Amino acid sequence: MLEITGLHVNYGTTVAVDGIDLSVGSGELVALLGPNGAGKTSTLQAISGVIPSRGRITFDGFDLRRVTPDALARLGLIHVPEGRRVFGNLSVHENLQVGRTARCGRQGFDIDDVYGLFPALVPLQSRGGWALSGGEQQMVAIGRALVAAPRLLLLDEPSLGLAPVVVKAVFAALAEVGRHVPMLLVEQNTTRALELCVRASVLVNGAIAVEAPTSELTDRTAMLETYLGGRPH
Repeated sequence: MLEITGLHVNYGTTVAVDGIDLSVGSGELVALLGPNGAGKTSTLQAISGVIPSRGRITFDGFDLRRVTPDALARLGLIHVPEGRRVFGNLSVHENLQVGRTARCGRQGFDIDDVYGLFPALVPLQSRGGWALSGGEQQMVAIGRALVAAPRLLLLDEPSLGLAPVVVKAVFAALAEVGRHVPMLLVEQNTTRALELCVRASVLVNGAIAVEAPTSELTDRTAMLETYLGGRPH
């Protein structure tokens, strides 16, 4: 479904992504792990076309280097960026409705499904985005992406800055979503990521250091100490 070959991202003379190969197949949930500054966010941004890159990126046979970011969303590749980016001047319900602009007739999750996945949003439907907590904003951001009926979901740090109880709710929802939608997940909470995904790549200094099914990453502590500089969350 998503095929990346020889991806390079540079910021001036700084190399952020150094010729990586990566793929997400139909029905797959893939984690992209690594320490801060490893190039994970740059990889997602390059896929979405919001930053310049070199290399080959195809989605369902389409050369993404020839597709604008808005056209890419209409093709069904939906990006939930780090930082949530909820529209503060719109209500929760209006934010979710924005997702319909990229739906293009595809079948998938609707707004009622989002409220089912995130029941905490039900009493907040008329509340402005500016008045939401970080966890509520993350639920809205994911929900808005789901209303777009994604064929592939790119998620950048969905647990960042959230309380443990909210992280649990978000990943429970993602587990349900993952039954229907393939994902490429960037996540610092490695334990959650490895539990959710079927395959993981570890990015270090812009290059893939490890790539394996998550079922084979049995010695997680050693892996994290070697490549990520810490222990599992």
